[in-house]
Amino acid sequence: MAAREPRFNREILIDTTPLPPEIPKVTEIGASSAPLLSAAYFIGARCRPYNDDYMVCKTEAQGRGELECMKEGRKVTRCAASVLADINTHCLAEFRKHWACLDNNNHQLWQCRQAERKLNACVFENLKLEKTIPGAPAHEVPVHLRKKQIFADNPYR
Repeated sequence: MAAREPRFNREILIDTTPLPPEIPKVTEIGASSAPLLSAAYFIGARCRPYNDDYMVCKTEAQGRGELECMKEGRKVTRCAASVLADINTHCLAEFRKHWACLDNNNHQLWQCRQAERKLNACVFENLKLEKTIPGAPAHEVPVHLRKKQIFADNPYR
């Protein structure tokens, strides 16, 4: 037992200072981690140029470019929102099934390969975006395309 009583701070701090007018307005994506993880490779495929610009800005600012890089960050957010909107338009059932599986399996991708294959096929067919894992060896079958998932509860799903 602790010798002192815990103290909790229940105040909510909200910064009401408006952003400078040169920073474009953007609505937040508003998705939880499971849908974002489900769409992450497709967001990366379509939004790579914007993300690269943002990372260059942050590198040039030596990690302190919060306001300086806000414009590039907003472009990344807008691009990610457009990818999610397109996936919801063309592949809603497959997308929901995959991210629900991730949500129910502690975000373990290898537990949801069957739903992921259907989502990948739908996204490629409708949006022409393909899941590629950066840095994966070229001579090996990518982990998401392997027939047997070693660590999955059911290795053949």
